[in-house]
Amino acid sequence: MTKGNSTKITDELYAYMLTHNPPLDAIQRGLVETTYEKFPDSAGMQSAQEQGPLLAFLVRLTGARHIVEVGTFTGFSALSMAQALPPDGRLVACDISEEWTAYGREAWAAAGVADRIDLRIGQALDTLRAMPTEPHIDLAYIDADKESQILYWEELVPRMRPGGLIVTDNTLFHGTVLDESPGSRGASVRAFNDHVDADTRMESVLLAISDGLTLSRKR
Repeated sequence: MTKGNSTKITDELYAYMLTHNPPLDAIQRGLVETTYEKFPDSAGMQSAQEQGPLLAFLVRLTGARHIVEVGTFTGFSALSMAQALPPDGRLVACDISEEWTAYGREAWAAAGVADRIDLRIGQALDTLRAMPTEPHIDLAYIDADKESQILYWEELVPRMRPGGLIVTDNTLFHGTVLDESPGSRGASVRAFNDHVDADTRMESVLLAISDGLTLSRKR
């Protein structure tokens, strides 16, 4: 196997990259900083800063009007996507924590997009299974517990419109997908990646963005 050109992302190069991406606005920046301040041990669950503009770009690129997010945490990714929606667009945000999402609610209200976000607290599988079964979702973002990713996928794919996009975060999972020992940290993510590869309903690419990002388009 021949690997193409690769660039080591140093702190300086990462900062340079951010300066050449759409900047976070004051509300997005404040939410990122608040997350690290309030939840320092869990802040790694927040989507990377460069993923906010990317998700917004994908919303606009696909013309999405109906989005589903599985795993909202403190709401940075939901905020980024909701800001890119048209005024009548809607985002269903699934999470289990009132504490985490309370910070998202504040930021969504401050950004004027709270009316575009339908936050549903509870098990995401229950929320997904209660949705209409016909294809109606334009874009979905999976960033939740890795053990349930295949289950989320199987609920989402039939509900995606043709050409709809599923974006899945952490598909390299800190490199642990290469550890094939039983019970490894990356076992669930590796199983999910194999499941996605074998799914002929979708066409997918896995990109080395942040901790691995898979884009999957409904055929």
